[in-house]
Amino acid sequence: TAIKEQLHAQKAGRITSVDFHWYLNTYHGADYFRRWHGLRKNSGTLLCHKASHHFDLLNWWIDSEPEEVHAYGMLEHYGRNNSFRGNNCRDCIHTAECKFHWDMTKEQMMMDLYAANEKHDGYIRDNCLWRNEIDIYDKMAVQIRYANGVSVSYSLTTYSPYEGWRVAFNGLNGRIDSWLDIPWETQENIAQSELYKQGMGLENAAGAEPEYDEIMVMNNFENYEQIKVPRIIAGHGGGDEKQQENMFRSTDAPDPLRHQSGSRDGAMSALIGIAARKSNEEKRIVRIDELTDLKPMAVRP
Repeated sequence: TAIKEQLHAQKAGRITSVDFHWYLNTYHGADYFRRWHGLRKNSGTLLCHKASHHFDLLNWWIDSEPEEVHAYGMLEHYGRNNSFRGNNCRDCIHTAECKFHWDMTKEQMMMDLYAANEKHDGYIRDNCLWRNEIDIYDKMAVQIRYANGVSVSYSLTTYSPYEGWRVAFNGLNGRIDSWLDIPWETQENIAQSELYKQGMGLENAAGAEPEYDEIMVMNNFENYEQIKVPRIIAGHGGGDEKQQENMFRSTDAPDPLRHQSGSRDGAMSALIGIAARKSNEEKRIVRIDELTDLKPMAVRP
């Protein structure tokens, strides 16, 4: 929201391009390959399942709709890219040598929720992430051209040593940079599994030291401005609480930054991922209007 405020105020002038890079760590990122997401028939690849959230952010920040997409995606780390594999972590003989081994039996909630119900739905929560049938991408790079002329370079990595993201907005008059959870930027030394649980609201972070995230705003001919944004350690960075507030308590509250979205917004974020997958498979640029009767608009309607 603080980034959106800077864009809305045109602190960098008219935005012409965006660099957006998202890093999933070997705790969170690996988990997608253990579960049902690892098969594209279930998830549509992470370009659809995971990255659609990121594309949704981009559409909102840029305040426009996507027009063309060009993408690359490959499976180079998980799945068949290992010398050994098993059925699932619980009965694996490679626990000593596999750095990704996860002992679900130590988490009673997981055993009650998943293991106890495998006989009903066949869903194995701790599948081997090296299994050969995995057919989604674990690295992705996407170029997006918007109807208002903005171009985006986006990437998603699923085996980073840390979890976080970087974004930069290049404008005619300057640049806006921001990032989240880049360890050396914040001098933090927190276990990646704990960071994930806090971000998803699975653990109470009460009593933690006050923290700030930063936005750097630089004019082409002036010094930079450092904006400190108080960090909210709660479900999805505080987004869960705000969304519930808007849906159930303050349905008529003012919405100057247009946080509220509709089915068209959902379609446009999903369509970027669908177009990206199609582009990678067919090795060509894919236009959004090939996939839908909706005509991309220069200003988000």
